[in-house]
Amino acid sequence: MEEIIQLINEANSIVITTHKSPDGDAIGSSLALFHFLKKRGKKVKVIVPDQFPDFLKWMEASDEIIQYDKEMEESEKIISEADLIFSLDYNGLGRIGLLSEPIRASSATKIVIDHHQNPQEFADHYIVDVNSCSTAQLIYEFISGLGQLDLLDVKMGECIYCGIMTDTGSFRFPSTTSNTHKIIAHLIELGVNGSSIHQQVYDTYSDQRLRLLGYALTEKMKVFPDQKAAYISLSQQELKRFSFKKGDTEGLVNYPLSIDGIKVSVFITEKEDNISLSFRSKDNFHVNKIAHKHFNGGGHIFAAGGMLECTLEDAIKKVEAIIIQNKNGFKSN
Repeated sequence: MEEIIQLINEANSIVITTHKSPDGDAIGSSLALFHFLKKRGKKVKVIVPDQFPDFLKWMEASDEIIQYDKEMEESEKIISEADLIFSLDYNGLGRIGLLSEPIRASSATKIVIDHHQNPQEFADHYIVDVNSCSTAQLIYEFISGLGQLDLLDVKMGECIYCGIMTDTGSFRFPSTTSNTHKIIAHLIELGVNGSSIHQQVYDTYSDQRLRLLGYALTEKMKVFPDQKAAYISLSQQELKRFSFKKGDTEGLVNYPLSIDGIKVSVFITEKEDNISLSFRSKDNFHVNKIAHKHFNGGGHIFAAGGMLECTLEDAIKKVEAIIIQNKNGFKSN
């Protein structure tokens, strides 16, 4: 930490990056660190690979985030001039898409702060805790480790709260620990309004998003009781039918886990150029190895992702075959 303090003190320009399709933890942790570094008088920019959901745009300075796929030239200039780059909530350059090229080419010192397993070697310093519920919690602990929790304020606290809340499923996932609740308690003491944040994230749906949710659950969910698994699939045509916007399917993969006896859920989405898969599980049913072995992905034990370059129909067939083959329902033992 002493070396990192020195790096921050000496840096003239700092860039914060996070993964493709940024979620609440990615944006929350990035903006929390952004506000912390700004409060220390630093020149800092947040650059994300692509668009993030509207329901995260209430966080202060979210309008200052630079979107790489829309502002490539400006982004690359900023990255080339940076002394220090923070890589938040991703464990390898493959997770940031085309943004990986200017990051890889940069001579800046790189610091990873992340909670995903199997970090790849691309940075100079790693602050990684795979047992942490979120990168947002690691940002709080990072600030604490620097001995500067006195700089924590409401706007930083709101971003950290949002990151923790979204990555723990509103504090219900097994990764939520007593320390997580202690951090949340401190944020509330600072003046963070958790109820308001929950409302901003989860109670601002469009009617089309709710209709998409209803359609997905009634028409597109297939349940395999014997394998304790279920999946939902959505095509590009179906998404367009409901005027899909970024973030509209956020959390959809968790719904099948509320069915009694279901331990594994898969969400299959047809993108413009590939098939995206999200995996969720509970108890001792592990999905990260399945995602890595069969779907070019990986992630946490209970939350993982993958990708296939094939048709949606072929992806569905592959998921069904693997579910049927895994008679123990992906059980860890």
